[in-house]
Amino acid sequence: MSGHGHADDAQHAHRNPPLLGPVPTWTRTDREAAEATTLAPGATRAIGGGHRHVPETPDRVRTCFERDRDRILHAAAFRRLAGKTQVFVFPDDHQRTRLTHALEVAQVATSLAQRLRLNVALTEAIALGHDCGHGPGGHASEDAFTPYIAGGYDHAVWGADVVLRPLNLCAETLDGIRNHSWSRPAPATPEGEVVAWADRIAYVCHDFEDAVSAGIVRPDELPPLVRDRCGTRRSRQIGAFVEAVVTATLQTGTVAMASDSAEALAAFRAFDYERIYLRPASVGQATSVIAMLQALVEHVAEHPRLLPDGPTAEPGSPDALAAAVTWVGGMTDRFACQQAITLLEWPIDALPGGVDLPR
Repeated sequence: MSGHGHADDAQHAHRNPPLLGPVPTWTRTDREAAEATTLAPGATRAIGGGHRHVPETPDRVRTCFERDRDRILHAAAFRRLAGKTQVFVFPDDHQRTRLTHALEVAQVATSLAQRLRLNVALTEAIALGHDCGHGPGGHASEDAFTPYIAGGYDHAVWGADVVLRPLNLCAETLDGIRNHSWSRPAPATPEGEVVAWADRIAYVCHDFEDAVSAGIVRPDELPPLVRDRCGTRRSRQIGAFVEAVVTATLQTGTVAMASDSAEALAAFRAFDYERIYLRPASVGQATSVIAMLQALVEHVAEHPRLLPDGPTAEPGSPDALAAAVTWVGGMTDRFACQQAITLLEWPIDALPGGVDLPR
């Protein structure tokens, strides 16, 4: 059906829709002007077309950071996160993927940005894009690709400088993505720092929840420090950590977390590493992922005609290796396994545990 007609020659989705009344305009320049009075002094302001590698004419309606958020949301690299490992390869219907992780990070980060009067659009853009540089199989892909990339493969840097480069994002967005990992330099904006905290809060809590659902750990096994400070349920845990960031930030004027809660978060993360990420099954899965991905990269580098855009470098050259890493790194778990079987005749029983391909 085409909708419901009206006397003003407009179509409505429903008959007798609710009245909105006169709609005032709310353009990009209106919102930019509002930021001057509504955002905290140190928050990042949207300015015109934004600081981009290739200058662009400003959008009539959206701020530069809203455009970044929308570009990431509609990017193929973001959609492919739905098929990439968070903790479990080929998760069941209720376990997280890299995509749902990114969405949960965005929710936590947005909550913080709103409370702290930071730029919500910039915060959301960084959060949605922060893991677009991850390869298939989780963090094991970083170990797999590192030998082929000068300086090593870091998903944060790779995501900002390679995967998302075609989107011509603002410098502030790319900086937040590039430096969201705690091992990296501090982000240049408070919004980037918020995402760094939101990422850790989100994955520590939801990876534990997934592991409980999978029967790997029990809530009562959490260290007493964690149970006492933030409880055993994800909703309470995230709420406690968010409140601790807000409290410390308002006190210090920099994005931080109250010390007692930071100690609990660190203990929580250490528990996750010991009992979930580094358990024998996870280590075995990572070993399988690394072997498969390295075999794929080396095969494609020697046969660059296999690349989607055709050969762009001499077989076996550093450029061919980089192109192979770019292609393999963008694969979902399932597509990488399928390519290993197709191109390498990879044994089915040598694929990472949890793979649901026909055996």
